[in-house]
Amino acid sequence: QIIMSSPLSQSYRSTRSSSSESRSFESAVIRGLAEDGGLFIPSQIPKVPANFLEEWSKLSFQELAFKIMRLYVSDKEIDDKDLTELIKKSYSKFRSEKITPLVRIDSKPNLYLLELFHGPTYAFKDVALQFLGNLFEYFLQKKNKGLPSGSKRDHITVVGATSGDTGGAAIYGLRNKKDVSVFILYPTGRVSPLQEQQMTTVRDANIHTLSVKGTFDDCQALVKSVFSDKAFNDKYHVGAVNSINWARILAQITYYFHGYFQLYRSLSDAERKNLKVKFVVPSGNFGDILAGFYAKNMGLPIENLVVATNENDILNRFLHTGTYDKAPVRATYSPAMDICVSSNFERFLWYMVRASSADKDDLKTGNKVKEFMDQLSKDGVFKVSPETLKLAQSFLSSGSVTDEETVKTIRSTYLETSNRYILDPHSAVGITVAERTLAADGEKSSPYKYVSLSTAHPAKFSDVVNKALGDIKGYSFEKDVLPEELHKLASLPKKIKHIDAVSLKVVESAIEEELSKEN
Repeated sequence: QIIMSSPLSQSYRSTRSSSSESRSFESAVIRGLAEDGGLFIPSQIPKVPANFLEEWSKLSFQELAFKIMRLYVSDKEIDDKDLTELIKKSYSKFRSEKITPLVRIDSKPNLYLLELFHGPTYAFKDVALQFLGNLFEYFLQKKNKGLPSGSKRDHITVVGATSGDTGGAAIYGLRNKKDVSVFILYPTGRVSPLQEQQMTTVRDANIHTLSVKGTFDDCQALVKSVFSDKAFNDKYHVGAVNSINWARILAQITYYFHGYFQLYRSLSDAERKNLKVKFVVPSGNFGDILAGFYAKNMGLPIENLVVATNENDILNRFLHTGTYDKAPVRATYSPAMDICVSSNFERFLWYMVRASSADKDDLKTGNKVKEFMDQLSKDGVFKVSPETLKLAQSFLSSGSVTDEETVKTIRSTYLETSNRYILDPHSAVGITVAERTLAADGEKSSPYKYVSLSTAHPAKFSDVVNKALGDIKGYSFEKDVLPEELHKLASLPKKIKHIDAVSLKVVESAIEEELSKEN
């Protein structure tokens, strides 16, 4: 049983907690990571209303977001008027009226792409990070309102790691926000040039980019170490923007419902009755697909969630073996997925451990998850029980994709679709696994519709897109792919601080130095 109870009063607990201590939504969002190193999860997964298909199917993205968020956020923390305004503000800068439009890939039967890249930074992270930036500002304004003149204002120091898109989206979501300073760590030479330009050309005083000589996993580990440093945390009030922050998962749940309803509305009454949908999700840090897991358990009729990984396939290997085993990270054509420890997997693991145990005890589950995470930190590996693996496999299937297959899919999709559709490499990983799933299910005879998530605009990955399409007559990257807004970034001055050692002390010193310049 995954659904724990009906949503009467929502609170948040740590995945590693062996106590019943809980936090409010505001506290979980502002803190980001629990003090014991665990991730915050809601005390219950709420169920959607029984008639939600009729009630919700015609709602806009923003109206759906309100319905979903209201189930997780008490109106005592954010009232209806303020929540409506936060949502409206968060999605006001998206280039598509639908926010996340569904498009058909007509080279295959029953294959659709949910475009998540219509926000300010052309990446799916905008869906969550525009909302999270506004949440931070909202909670800080509430705290600082009416302070006596000269009193010290509450301030958050946001520290995050990025393998490419999170950094840009966080920066655009938080730039110029009052009482917020932002530090984004990214691996030197391991993000695309355009992704680096998006981050480093923002010169607002509260924005800082730290280029770390290491991998994304090094950056992610440094961020977690900053959170674990109590003295530093107490002094600077560190907050999280990575997908470890619950608010990001919450915001992403909406597009599963919105994608499903767009498909639902496009079908005849007869087709709607037999609608069976599989969502295929390019996965790195597991946050994107975790939102689908919550949507499914809330009552959205998703048949299956399919994890699509690149050659860094820890999730695919786990789902086949039950062993979660770190391996050295390989640089691939889909760099945002070059991750060997998927942070959000811990949330999914908590539910799987709890539901597959005999007594369904929250506190014992927290103990067990902490045991697994300690083992992973110490030995680089842990193994779950056959019962836990079997349950995980009932929710997720998976596949991994090579660089060669990624290029091949970008090329074949362009040549075979009537509108010459251009995929970015991450979306191509998803489409590759979707096509495999479709073929295994019987293509034209399959009863399923397949929705693959498109996570970024192809302009962000010019090298790979050009490798796939550069020799095709009539194709032009400048004309067919690159938006003028992104073209201009190359000529702008950059603001970067280089970190030459994977060292907590060096990173914290850099943060302190930059904060002193702000004041």
